[in-house]
Amino acid sequence: MATVILVRHGRTTANASGILAGRAAGVGLDQTGLEQAAFAGDRLAVLPLAGVVSSPLERCRETARLILDRQAGSPAAPVEADLTECDYGQWQGRKLSDLATEDLWGAVQSQPSTVVFPGGESMAGMQARSVAAIRRHDAAFEAGHGPGAVWVAVSHGDVIKSILADALGMHLDLFQRINVGPASISIVHYGPARPSVYATNTDAGDLAWLAQGISSGDAPVGGGAGQADT
Repeated sequence: MATVILVRHGRTTANASGILAGRAAGVGLDQTGLEQAAFAGDRLAVLPLAGVVSSPLERCRETARLILDRQAGSPAAPVEADLTECDYGQWQGRKLSDLATEDLWGAVQSQPSTVVFPGGESMAGMQARSVAAIRRHDAAFEAGHGPGAVWVAVSHGDVIKSILADALGMHLDLFQRINVGPASISIVHYGPARPSVYATNTDAGDLAWLAQGISSGDAPVGGGAGQADT
């Protein structure tokens, strides 16, 4: 299968202010976020990306544009509604410090599979639609560009954490153990037997090795020799 690079959007004014932005319109990258996204684009510039798929929200589209601007070619750039932020319902727009006093907060931390946000979406539903979208696009990029295709999905913290939890075979109730910082890069290869997670939450490092492709064979006993030098 192809390889997906999961990129969280850069920092926003809401992130910096401790506000849960959710799906609110007009939440863009702040100056730090623009610099973070540009640096992610610089890291990805060494790869000929087959596509850059983005959540429809402004902060993700801004991040995707900074990645696309640094590509030598013209990757596909579709917007995918199923990669949008979780619908936090009545929690949207509130301070995280205030939300931490709500009874539901404890369940979000320890049993997210049981959480349905008031007037919003369940966390299990968020995971189901985002994982399905990633697998659908991954299959399409492989069909169009071959098994060595590398593509990017730009989305949101909780969404990416839920995708990584699925790839790692973790129950959703454990996904808070995963960290996904602004403009961080995580890498998943969906092989025929199982997904393989090659990186999580990275904000530095050379990605040129991905241009050599990832083997979809069995996992090497003992860990193997690592990726070939470029």
